[in-house]
Amino acid sequence: MRQTILKTICVFCFFTSLSAQSDKTLMYTKPAEYFEETLVLGNGKMGASVHGGIVSDKIFLNDATLWSGEPIDAAKINPEAHKHLPSVRQALKDENYRLADSLNCKLQGKFSESFAPLGTLFIDMRHDGQATNYQRTLSLSDAISTTRYTLNGVQYTREYFISHPNQVMVIRLTASQKGKLGFSLRFKSLLQYNNTIKNEVLQSSGRAPIHAEPSYRGNMPNAIVYAENKGTRFTNLVKIVKHDGTFAATDSTIGIQNGSEAIILVALATSFNGFDKDPYTEGVNDLALATQNLTAAQKVGFQILKQTHIKDYQQFFNRVDLKLNGNPQNNKTTEERLIAYRSGASDPSLEVLYFNFGRYLLISSSRTPRVPANLQGIWNPIMRPPWSSNYTTNINAEMNYWLAESCNLSEMHQSLLGFIENLSKTGVFTAKNFYNARGWCVAHNSDIWAMSNPVGDYGQGSPSWANWNMGGAWLATHLWEHFTFTQDKDFLEKKAYNLMRSAAEFCLDMLVDDGKGHLITSPATSPENVVITPTGYVAQTTYGTTSDLAMIRELFLETIEAAKILGKDTEFQKELEAKLAKLYPYQIGKKGNLQEWYHDWEDKEPLHRHQSQLYGLYPAHHISVEKTPELAAACRKTLEIKGDETTGWSKGWRTNLWARLHDGNHTYKMYRELLRYVTPDGMGKTSYSGGGGTYPNLFDAHPPFQIDGNFGGTAAVAEMLVQSGLGKIELLPALPDAWTEGSVKGLCARGGFVLDLVWANNKLVSATVFSKKGGDATVSYGKKQQKINVKKGSSIKLTF
Repeated sequence: MRQTILKTICVFCFFTSLSAQSDKTLMYTKPAEYFEETLVLGNGKMGASVHGGIVSDKIFLNDATLWSGEPIDAAKINPEAHKHLPSVRQALKDENYRLADSLNCKLQGKFSESFAPLGTLFIDMRHDGQATNYQRTLSLSDAISTTRYTLNGVQYTREYFISHPNQVMVIRLTASQKGKLGFSLRFKSLLQYNNTIKNEVLQSSGRAPIHAEPSYRGNMPNAIVYAENKGTRFTNLVKIVKHDGTFAATDSTIGIQNGSEAIILVALATSFNGFDKDPYTEGVNDLALATQNLTAAQKVGFQILKQTHIKDYQQFFNRVDLKLNGNPQNNKTTEERLIAYRSGASDPSLEVLYFNFGRYLLISSSRTPRVPANLQGIWNPIMRPPWSSNYTTNINAEMNYWLAESCNLSEMHQSLLGFIENLSKTGVFTAKNFYNARGWCVAHNSDIWAMSNPVGDYGQGSPSWANWNMGGAWLATHLWEHFTFTQDKDFLEKKAYNLMRSAAEFCLDMLVDDGKGHLITSPATSPENVVITPTGYVAQTTYGTTSDLAMIRELFLETIEAAKILGKDTEFQKELEAKLAKLYPYQIGKKGNLQEWYHDWEDKEPLHRHQSQLYGLYPAHHISVEKTPELAAACRKTLEIKGDETTGWSKGWRTNLWARLHDGNHTYKMYRELLRYVTPDGMGKTSYSGGGGTYPNLFDAHPPFQIDGNFGGTAAVAEMLVQSGLGKIELLPALPDAWTEGSVKGLCARGGFVLDLVWANNKLVSATVFSKKGGDATVSYGKKQQKINVKKGSSIKLTF
């Protein structure tokens, strides 16, 4: 009886402690069965997906730099492709869209490579029986996951985290009674590998394939190709560095028996040495690096490893703090909360939890120089992941970083900004080979090797996605975004401006006269969408698409402004201004929508997941409710026609678009749509027909899992509370009625400002504005506004 009472008290205390952290803790009462139920950890390079099993725990391991493939010679990828460009343009001029599509296929190259799964670590427990009081948690406050359960009167606990300072995964296992802890460790991989035991270390060595076909190409021969003396090597080292039991090993496992505590360290490394270095012949010594990290970490001790990890992580996570009124859903698992939320339950702390989870994911997946978070962040358990888990630049790669600056995580943006430099180097050849153009460009897909060419396997792909070529124009705007938030003029001058200028040069060379005095792109596509021509032909290749011109317009505006700030390139400024004035203007269609195409023709899919024609509203800035009300109204109409049901990541984008329209209640509706519970299936199904939302572990469901929806949702919350341009800050521009009371600390605004806000009864109570660099701004709330000047390192408090 006494033991039952103690167990009840223990569970009560556990749930009570969770209730205060229901906006920062993911909690479950059973192990994960599917990948989309796992709790993910990461230090920005190493990733782990923890199942929390009882008899056997399974941990998927990843490294951000382990991909199939090797460096490309961009100069040799379809070098004659540009010779077909005049024929494509002539076909379009003749309104022969069928011919244009067939000719455009000649402007295609190789597919990207794939992000690879490193392997799976198993912790096989030496016990059996029925477990009770099972609890599995992920604390976003300190980036630590914990598994607890009671079995045969013994409480077992596992604690997991991945340290960025020490570059190791740390696992601590304990049993509440002496001699009751026993387990063995083993490792398996889908890659070519072998296991050895040396000096009580489980060492796994292997390599990634030289090529992996995209999964959407289906079953095909030689989908996975290995080659002798080629490919990226990896090493994974596992060691039990402290225990009070008896060490035991076989030829492929290590473990202990009759103990009560054990500390496990996992150190992994790859031979990746940069996008342009052969990982086999010029690669990093992965074994030496992993050994170095393991040796250094085991000298530190568990408590110091943990304290150092928490301090490092919290310096980023604790910068922003969002609070919303409402009763937390105590004593419910995260999955139960999602299911109740889908049925209409109010759960403000779940809404904050999702916001915090997005920030957690970016910190955990984007701290490797020049290697940004991919479509699945850094978490992938399968050999041919959806869309190769690559960098899809027609929205998804950029969307991953929408929250970076506004949510005070500028350091995480650096991985993408450095990757843009890599792309500019291969992109010079893509611009020349495929379009006979200056500057640099990027097409639909890329990978760790900075591939920039149009994909499609040299004519096998559909032009609607394979031939889109505005990735460089879109990515270049991230350079400007980083400057506008940080006011780092040195970055603008030494890194950003030349990349922006060169991307603008490519766009200049892609513009042609439409015969009516306007400049358009030809050929052009609108990402992944198609249009019905007057003859009934469904065209993929067209000209003057709204998205092309919107991206060019934004890039030109930003490049002009950057040149003015730097006081340079006057003649180039004038050229851009002249071309900008001649760009084919936005068109409002017969339905009151913002046209997606040059002509007011019908989409084959009116509800299409992409809304690329609205780029100028978000993430760009040249369409707004205040400055261009007619265009903003047309954007609203476009969203109304498309509706709210779409894939997960698309819901994330639409949430931001509604926020930019200052419609707080519809923004909130879309945010709720984004959090709609989706049943996990192990990444087995791809669906474009709707049903997007959130999996039990809060991963975004396209479906399948795509991390950009998480990042888009977090960015949208920031947009609801603060919007800004250079010199202007809008407070609570899209606050929904549901968020009657709340506060937020640490959101960033362009101009180098950081804001703390408090509101009650849906009205702003106070605003504190801190300036990193010092400067002027106009701060508005509703129809009221104040001009402020804040000295560097100082703050002022405003009331309206």
